[in-house]
Amino acid sequence: MEERLLALLRMAINQHATDLHFSIRNETVTLQMRCGIQIKDIENEPQDLKLFRYLQYRANLELSDRSRPQTGRFEMEVDGKMLALRFAVMHSLMLTSGVLRILNGTLDWTLAECCSDKKQTDLLKKGLKRRSGLFLVSGPTGSGKTTTLYAMLNELSPAKIFTLEDPIEIYSERFVQIQINERQHLGYDEGISQLLRHDPDVIMIGEIREPVAAAMALRCALTGHLVLTSIHASSAHSAITRMIELGVSETQLMEMLVGVSCQRLVSLKNQKGRMCIYEVLLPEQLAQLRQGQMPDHFIPLQQRLDDLLLKNRITHKQWDAVGL
Repeated sequence: MEERLLALLRMAINQHATDLHFSIRNETVTLQMRCGIQIKDIENEPQDLKLFRYLQYRANLELSDRSRPQTGRFEMEVDGKMLALRFAVMHSLMLTSGVLRILNGTLDWTLAECCSDKKQTDLLKKGLKRRSGLFLVSGPTGSGKTTTLYAMLNELSPAKIFTLEDPIEIYSERFVQIQINERQHLGYDEGISQLLRHDPDVIMIGEIREPVAAAMALRCALTGHLVLTSIHASSAHSAITRMIELGVSETQLMEMLVGVSCQRLVSLKNQKGRMCIYEVLLPEQLAQLRQGQMPDHFIPLQQRLDDLLLKNRITHKQWDAVGL
């Protein structure tokens, strides 16, 4: 089973995939992998059902328990590099779903490595110059939000930085990283209460999915800390709307926002690797939005994509794949 798993992980790494998807129906396994917003099919092999059970074993999941979703973690060395892996399993009446996420150990990326457009990265850095406030990083699944967050934290180092995550996706010796563990009664509220006692300069909350996390992020900003967090949204403006839908005060939110970004991940033509592209709203543009005006000097994602296409840096196929 390890040989098959190694082969799949090598394939995923080679194609910059973040997840391997297993779907089981009538003892037949369908395999796919996520590359950005694209889902690519993988040719299955007869032993893939055994591989699925092997992954459950490696992740220390209860094989006989089909009544509830389960998630576990393990590590595996691939070509001399230790990968952190998370395996999540959920059963329905007709289908069993499993997702193997490549969390990937340490990553010391800079914003310049995320995006080669200095004007875009300078906008992000400008939002990080405040000593307190809230910076929202948004985008769809697989758009590189976590990588951007950690690149931003690396820009802020050596400030005293604490992270609160569920799960910890990138390990760093530069920061104090706290893993949410509801079984041990360590949720966002308790986690925030504990880390505030350690006098942090910067707090990163991995992802806003629920009202409690949204409230805690805003609370930390209100108490004089710089808070970075991510949220699923299709645009910078809709990230603000999403936070309000989660129950935070619109007035307090708009007062505390030091920046809102939204991003996509694109493959550059005739180059290896991928690049993030961003749209960024800073306080001056946010103030104009509150007054019902169109923000000055704001370049939306669609315009950035059109520019890359015009300059022949991406193909039509890649441009269509980002889902705007």
